Amino acid sequence: MKVNQERLIAQFIELVQIDSETRNEGKIQPYLKERFTALGLTVEEDHTMGETGYGANNLLCTLAGDADMTPIFFSSHMDTVVPGVNIQPIIKDGAIYSDGTTILGADDKAGIAIMIELIQLLKEENIKHGTLEFVITVGEESGLVGAKAFDVNSLQSPFGFVLDTGGPVGAITIGSPTQYHLDVMINGVTAHAGVAPEKGVSAVQIASNAIHQMKLGRIDDMTTANIGFISGGTATNIVMDRLEIVAEARSLSPESGAAQVKHMEETFIRVAKEMGGSAEVIIKKMYDGYLFDAETPVVKMAAEGMKQAGIASHLQKSGGGSDANIFNGKGKPTTNLSVGYQEIHTVKEYMPIAEFVKAVEMAFGIVSVIAAS
Repeated sequence: MKVNQERLIAQFIELVQIDSETRNEGKIQPYLKERFTALGLTVEEDHTMGETGYGANNLLCTLAGDADMTPIFFSSHMDTVVPGVNIQPIIKDGAIYSDGTTILGADDKAGIAIMIELIQLLKEENIKHGTLEFVITVGEESGLVGAKAFDVNSLQSPFGFVLDTGGPVGAITIGSPTQYHLDVMINGVTAHAGVAPEKGVSAVQIASNAIHQMKLGRIDDMTTANIGFISGGTATNIVMDRLEIVAEARSLSPESGAAQVKHMEETFIRVAKEMGGSAEVIIKKMYDGYLFDAETPVVKMAAEGMKQAGIASHLQKSGGGSDANIFNGKGKPTTNLSVGYQEIHTVKEYMPIAEFVKAVEMAFGIVSVIAAS
């Protein structure tokens, strides 16, 4: 098997030049439907736009295979971060860059290009395989929105692989945290700051004292917490009586994560009460985490597929979330695999061509190993 590097690069360049900033996937989704249909796949579009409010529906593209072989799915997302309009790709020094005014969009159009090249190779080489499903989601970059709305019951596959991690090919993500979002409203008492400040209770002082007493940053080797946004106040001569805080906590440990969220909530409420105010805390779980080991079947399959492709694999844990979190939370064991891109979410983003080719070889190896199992 030999990856058609020229074809892979051309496909990727075509993809990144189609604008698809998150919430605005309406231009690329019809292209993807047509492209995967032309490759001989059955393409199904779900009906989640009304639920998500995003620019397109998710796609499920199915390449029929041997019914006696285990079906698997691969997943990527079609949206990009901003600035992602009018991307002009440039090839230099063995890599693909943007012109420096936008992101490149390798996150995650590299994943989609890998899927397309994989399909073409399987057909050209006449490789026997099980049914392969390709899930392409919207809104990953703004909260995993598309994957959350996607119905996993539409999948035949018992497990899958997300092609959406940066760094050299070979990394298998075995852990990703549960993320909690905290919306906090601090209520004080208003007063004239120049005439009678002693009659007021400053919401900003409540917040300051609470945050000072709070464990934040790196809590332990599993858990982090952060205050991300603070807003309040109307004028310098008015004691601030309301202040909004948006915070988060993440953890690979359900117990540690729950304890940290409880600690943050209780600290805000206790300090506000002690100072004569009050605090309202709304906690929302954004997504579930997962934690595998080397013996987890989906991890073993990824490692064996890489070995077959001559790629050294290693296991890693992530501090961020991906669509893999959602698939795992919905009962489909899924790991996230590195596909080579670098400097994502910046105008310095680039895709090393050698890693791009290795990523296709990795996907081919996984399909081959599972077909032989």
